[in-house]
Amino acid sequence: MSIHIDHDHMISRASTHHARRVHGHDWEVSWLPEQQLTRNKAITAMTLAEIVATKTADGGLHCDDPDWSLIDTLASELGLTGPAAVASLGA
Repeated sequence: MSIHIDHDHMISRASTHHARRVHGHDWEVSWLPEQQLTRNKAITAMTLAEIVATKTADGGLHCDDPDWSLIDTLASELGLTGPAAVASLGA
C-alpha cells in the first residue's frame, strides 16, 4: 500500500482517488463524494481504492479471488457491500 497521509490530504500512488479534510475533523473521499467520514474511515476507503486499483491493473477481480473477503470487510466498515464498493470505484 502506498497511501500518503498528511494533515489535510490523502493520496495514493496506486489509485487516482484521494481524500481531503473538510469541516474540522470530517473527511471526504473522491469516490464517496456525498459522505463525510472520520479520518479512520477515510483511510479505510483509500485502502479499499488501492486494493481494487491494484487488482484491476493485475487483470481484474474474479468471483473466486481471495481478496473478496478483505474487500467485503473494508466495504462493510463504510456501510457498503464489496460489489457496491467496487462498482463505485469504477472497476
